[in-house]
Amino acid sequence: MNRLSCFLLVIGLCVGLSNAYEKNSVHFKNSLGRNNILKINCLSNNDNLGFHFLRPGETYEFSFHDSVFKTEFFCDLWQGPNFKFHAGFTGYEGGGLILQPKNFWDAREDGIYFTHGQKTPKLEYNWE
Repeated sequence: MNRLSCFLLVIGLCVGLSNAYEKNSVHFKNSLGRNNILKINCLSNNDNLGFHFLRPGETYEFSFHDSVFKTEFFCDLWQGPNFKFHAGFTGYEGGGLILQPKNFWDAREDGIYFTHGQKTPKLEYNWE
């Protein structure tokens, strides 16, 4: 039984270490109408990524390593005249053995769409 426990521990460490070097990424795309600037701010417990302004068709992305326990980025998006339309949501949540390496957010006139890249983006949030 002792050998089996050691073997499982070594396998677990190998898997954990291989995942530790893989970066996750979050991508934002402005698919809003003409001349509609998208304002983005994302932050975690450790980082505030600052404000980013995207013209229609532009993208912004950031990448990072997951924490062993939990990694979470909360993001605020604004658009429209004087940035009066807003959506706030968790842009990324993961950590430990849960890997979500690619996360794509697409800001459109009717709301914010999401996909991991394999499927068609789905409407997740409406503008407030």
